[in-house]
Amino acid sequence: MSSESVNISAALERLKELLKEKFPDHADVKPGPAADRSLVQSGALTEAALIELYRESFGVPEVEEESFELPEAYPGIPLSFLSANCCLPVDWDDDSLTVLVPDPYCLEQLEYLVRKSLNLKLLPRFARRTFLERMLAKQQSAEEKQAEAAVDLEDENTLRTMAGEAKIVRLVNDIFTQAIELGASDIHVEPGEELVSVRCRVDGVLTEIMTCPISQFPAIASRIKLIGGLNIAESRLPQDGRTNVQLGRMELDMRISTIPILTGESIVLRLLNKESVTFDLKTLGMTPEHLEQFERLIQIPHGIILVVGPTGSGKTTTLYSVMNQLNDQRKKIITIEDPVEYRTPGLCQVQVNSKIGVTFAAGLRSIVRQDPDIILVGEIRDRETADIAINAALTGHLVLSTLHTNDAVGAVTRLLDMGVENFLVSSALFGVLSQRLVRKICTTCHGTGKNESGERCRRCNGTGFKGRCGIFELLFMNEELRAAVNRNASSSELEEIAVRHGMITLKQDGERKVAEGITTAEELNRSTAEI
Repeated sequence: MSSESVNISAALERLKELLKEKFPDHADVKPGPAADRSLVQSGALTEAALIELYRESFGVPEVEEESFELPEAYPGIPLSFLSANCCLPVDWDDDSLTVLVPDPYCLEQLEYLVRKSLNLKLLPRFARRTFLERMLAKQQSAEEKQAEAAVDLEDENTLRTMAGEAKIVRLVNDIFTQAIELGASDIHVEPGEELVSVRCRVDGVLTEIMTCPISQFPAIASRIKLIGGLNIAESRLPQDGRTNVQLGRMELDMRISTIPILTGESIVLRLLNKESVTFDLKTLGMTPEHLEQFERLIQIPHGIILVVGPTGSGKTTTLYSVMNQLNDQRKKIITIEDPVEYRTPGLCQVQVNSKIGVTFAAGLRSIVRQDPDIILVGEIRDRETADIAINAALTGHLVLSTLHTNDAVGAVTRLLDMGVENFLVSSALFGVLSQRLVRKICTTCHGTGKNESGERCRRCNGTGFKGRCGIFELLFMNEELRAAVNRNASSSELEEIAVRHGMITLKQDGERKVAEGITTAEELNRSTAEI
C-alpha cells in the first residue's frame, strides 16, 4: 500500500466540490455521513459508487473486498473503540498506520488520535460500512476465541497455585496492611498496559501506594478472589463478594467487587474495620446546637427522618450512630440494607437480594408485619418504597432512610417527584439532615504536610489532612413548611422558610468550621461544589 499521507482538509474540499458537481440538488445540504447516506438511500448512487467518490477525492488506492484478508488485531487500539467508530487498522509499520473507514468525515479526529497517542501518520482507505462491520465482527469472534483459549490455559488449578505462592500472599497482605495504616476506606487494584496500580482512598481522596509488574496481576487478582470466595477462573463477568480477613490481632471485614476492563479486571475492596469506626453522634462533627436539635428529632415516636447527601458523604455512619443511640432492649429495630454494612448486635438486619425478590419495597412490606418500633431503610429509590415507608410512618413507626439529594429541601421535592402526594409528605416527614464530609487539617503539621525537620509528616502522609468531619444542614418540618409543601411551593421558597426559622445551611456550617481552623476554605469548596 502507498505510504504517502493525505491532506485531509484539502481532500474534503475536493469531495465537496465533486458532490456539488455530480448532485446539484445536494449542493445546499451540509456535508456529512448522514447527507451522503441519503444519496444512497434515495437511489442516486450505490454505496460502492460513493466509496469510489471518496477514493477519487482523496487519491488513495482501492480496497479489493473479494481478495481482502483480515489481518491480526492491531494491538494499539481497543477493539471496542474500532467497533464503535467502524474503522479497521489493516497495515502498519514504524511510521504509519493504514485504517479502513466508511466515510472521510471522522478522519481529522482520527488523524489527531493516531498522531497523538501512537506517534504515527494516518493513511486512510475507504470501504463499505457493511463490509467493515462484517470484518470487525470476525475480529471480535477471533478475540473471543483467544480469550477462551487463555482461560483454558490458565485453569483454576493453575490460578490457585499462583494465588498461593508465598510472595503473592505477602504482597496482598502488605496491601491490606498499608491500607489499614493509612486509614483507607477502599483499595483499588487496576491493571494498565505495563503496570498494576494499587491506590487507596484516604479521607475521600485516592492515593497510589504501590505499582507492580503487569505479569503479577493474574496472581494478585486470584489471591483477592480466593480470599473473597469468588470464582478465580472467571474474569469476563462482574463479581461481588464479602469476607473477613485476620491480620495479626485485627479482623477486617471486606466487600470485594470486580468488573472486566480492557486491560484485565478492576478490583475494588471496601474496608469495613468496625474497630476503627465509632458510631457516636457526638463524634460526627455536629455543633452543640445541631447535636441538641438532632437528638431531640430522633426521639419522635413515629414519622420519617431522612439523611441526605451524595455517595460518600457519611450517611451510613450517621444512621448507624442513630441506631446505636436508640438501640436498647425496649425497642424492636429492623433494618433493610443493600448491602448490610456493619453487623450490629440488637438489630434485626435484612439484606436486599433482588435475585430472589427481596427488594427494598418487598422487604419493607414484610418488616412492617414484624411489629417493629424503628425501621431503617437503606435508601428510598422509588415510588413503591416511598409509599410503604410513609404508610409505616403514619401508622406508628419511626422510619429512617436516605436519599441522594444535594440539600435538605431537595429531599422534599425528590419525594414529590417520585409521585408521593403532597399531603402525605407534609404529614409523615418530620426532619431532614443533609451532610457532607470535609477533611480535617492535620493537628501534627497544621496542614503543611511536613514535620519540624521539614520532612514528610508521618501522621497525615504529607497531605496536610488527617481524618474527616461532617458539615450539616438540619431541616425541621414546622407548620409553615407543611402548609408550603401542601400548596406545592418551590424549593427556593421552602429553603427561605426554613432559614427564616433558624436553619443553618451546609455552607454556613462549613464556614464556621473553616473559621475554627478545623478545615480549609478550599476543602469546603471541594465538598460543596455542586450546591
